[in-house]
Amino acid sequence: MPTVEELYRNYGILADATETVGQHKDAYQAILDGVKGGAKEKRLAAQFIPKFFKHFPELADSAINAQLDLCEDEDVSIRRQAIKELPQFATGDNLPRVADILTQLLQSDDSAEFNLVNNALLSIFKMDAKGTLGGLFSQILQGEDIVRERAIKFLSTKLKTLPEEVMTKEVEEFILTESKKVLEDVTGEEFVLFMKILSGLKSLQTVSGRQQLVELVAEQADLEQTFNPSDPDCVDRLLQCTRQAVPLFSKNVHSTKFVTYFCEHVLPNLSSLTTPVEGLDIQLEVLKLLAEMSSFCGDMEKLESNLKKLFDKLLEYMPLPPEEAENGENAGNEEPKLQFSYVECLLYSFHQLGRKLPDFLTAKLNAEKLKDFKIRLQYFARGLQVYIRQLRLALQGKTGEALKTEENKIKVVALKITNNINVLIKDLFHIPPSYKSTVTLSWKPVQKADAGQKRTSEDTTSSSPPKKAPAGPKRDARQIYNPPSGKYSSNLGSFSYEQRGGFRGGRGRGWGGRGNRSRGRIY
Repeated sequence: MPTVEELYRNYGILADATETVGQHKDAYQAILDGVKGGAKEKRLAAQFIPKFFKHFPELADSAINAQLDLCEDEDVSIRRQAIKELPQFATGDNLPRVADILTQLLQSDDSAEFNLVNNALLSIFKMDAKGTLGGLFSQILQGEDIVRERAIKFLSTKLKTLPEEVMTKEVEEFILTESKKVLEDVTGEEFVLFMKILSGLKSLQTVSGRQQLVELVAEQADLEQTFNPSDPDCVDRLLQCTRQAVPLFSKNVHSTKFVTYFCEHVLPNLSSLTTPVEGLDIQLEVLKLLAEMSSFCGDMEKLESNLKKLFDKLLEYMPLPPEEAENGENAGNEEPKLQFSYVECLLYSFHQLGRKLPDFLTAKLNAEKLKDFKIRLQYFARGLQVYIRQLRLALQGKTGEALKTEENKIKVVALKITNNINVLIKDLFHIPPSYKSTVTLSWKPVQKADAGQKRTSEDTTSSSPPKKAPAGPKRDARQIYNPPSGKYSSNLGSFSYEQRGGFRGGRGRGWGGRGNRSRGRIY
């Protein structure tokens, strides 16, 4: 084993040799042997080995292996020095191997070391993006779970920071191709991260690119399978995928396949849905997603049949007025509960799809059913007016900080919901029913009138886990606004703001456990 003095002497030989440095193989070999010495020798070797690496291609494997030994040394300062110098080995055919090694080193729990690995990966990214991605995806597909997890997070956070000259169209196509391989076997959280990665690619910002992403999500959602409402994973998978698809829909990228699936398979099973997410109103979550998608539904094969399913579900939440006794008092024990949050979603969805078949209520329903529906609408509208007056009175004169209290935030949302329903009911009371009014769903940001169908606030966040309600208040999703008692009084629905994001509670399972992959370090 060479001493510190011998290492310096051999370094001098190589440094002074200039153009003939490749002839001093013995001197370089002596430096490689420095990794077997003490701490001082190792630190010097970590710096000297990469400096002359390119001059000794015949010793490339020995040099890389020697540096790797230093990357795994017990002394953290030696490891950091060795990792810092790794990009110097990323030449030619060695680059994918170095990328693979650096990816495995992402499992480090030392923050300084971890940052060095990140910086080293970004450094070689700028040398050869495809080669670096090859190493990253190799570990994502075959590496240990901790390495896979951190490699995916690296891609989701760092790709967007790289300049256009690095992220070329060819590189983005490679990312899409490799991502499709990974998406064959992913957990829910991994799927969300990959959608963030892919949505951020410039080449997928076009209409055709967005359509590709929607098809990817539809494939992941497995819309051809039989829907099992009692299987929490089946329900969760569908919701996770739909949340990723919603920001991608537009007037040019249609939601038809998803809306059809929801109408045919989910709505009829709404009351039996189960979810692994504690505290989530799964029925309301489903109805919100359907409402958001309904705006961008294209031509539907079984439109009349699906409108009928939607109409029948709407009727379930629009009660008939209670029978009154001869003295005018309510003969029942209590007024029916008016589920405003549910009705907003269902009525909006029906209004959107009804535009495609405007004679549904007049030509497709018999006179008795239409009469029944109008009685329900009228009763609901009466209760609605009471609540709207109560809410306006409660919020009258309140501005600024007063509106920021939790109770008032809920009342503001409640007023949006009730106003929306009011507008839609008025449309349906026209003779014939009209579908011309436009409302903004209560949990969505208000769009400017001249913005057309562009949903800039959605498109800019499509690469991230689905966003929370933009109004921004932090809240208890279980909170319910109770209006004053009296005729029509009942809970004003469950005003739960959107609960979105990956799996909660650190669910380790995912969608099938990702199968069996090889384990162990592959240096």
